[in-house]
Amino acid sequence: MSAPSVLIAGCGDVGSRLATQLLAGNWQVYGLRRSISRLPAGVIGVAGDLFNAECPADWPSGSLDYLVYSAAATEHDEAGYRAAYVEGLQHVLGWLKQHGQQPKRILFVSSSSVYGQQNGEWVDESSETVAAGYSGRLMLEAEQVALTSGIPASIVRLTGIYGPGREWLLTQVRRGYRVAIDPPLYGNRIHVDDAAGLMAFLLETDRRGVALDDVYIGVDDAPAPLADVVAWLREYLGVTEWAEDASVRRTGSKRCSNGRAKALGWTPRYASFREGYAAILEGRC
Repeated sequence: MSAPSVLIAGCGDVGSRLATQLLAGNWQVYGLRRSISRLPAGVIGVAGDLFNAECPADWPSGSLDYLVYSAAATEHDEAGYRAAYVEGLQHVLGWLKQHGQQPKRILFVSSSSVYGQQNGEWVDESSETVAAGYSGRLMLEAEQVALTSGIPASIVRLTGIYGPGREWLLTQVRRGYRVAIDPPLYGNRIHVDDAAGLMAFLLETDRRGVALDDVYIGVDDAPAPLADVVAWLREYLGVTEWAEDASVRRTGSKRCSNGRAKALGWTPRYASFREGYAAILEGRC
């Protein structure tokens, strides 16, 4: 079997980790981003701007087996989300058509923000999408662009990504962060290496000829109340003081299931926040 090729459009943190995993499996990996000097060694750089309709000058000329669309909004408002996820994907699909390229599958990196459930319900890929905010609504619109592109597509709805360089919660806990305990505020998370690993697994699975579903949720095995996560981190870090601020109550509470991905054979390296945060704090990832 010849080496498969993939273009990762929006090859930032998650995309670069995906690229590294695929390179280890002898894939040919193209990475599209504005600054290609930051791409991992071995990735073929494509300097380009997803927000610009003009095709990058060094767009690959040969066939592309797969496209991974993993953009990030630079402006966190409605216009910024539309530019990054809807219009950016439309640009890439146009560039593929311009070059006569027809990938076997698109992986579109979406978000669990498309689910608006707030009462601790379990959510899976068949659950109603009731996004209330613009971020979830525009993600759903972008998902439809991928699913109706004429190219087979799978949506990967990632939950809260954490990992090296994504340590907001650790910083807050060290400051004595308070959260509401009752009713429990469930959170969903996935270590950044597992987010990349899930996508690598899906690409390899498709390459083997196994049928993929349209949607997968990327989450670890153990959604947990935020208060439990904070309590565990406080003990691990030896934090004894509390901030003077009142308990923080964030909106939204749901428990996302990774059952569909696990049924396909995927297993997260970091089963819960405990394994993941321990690895970060011990410098093992």
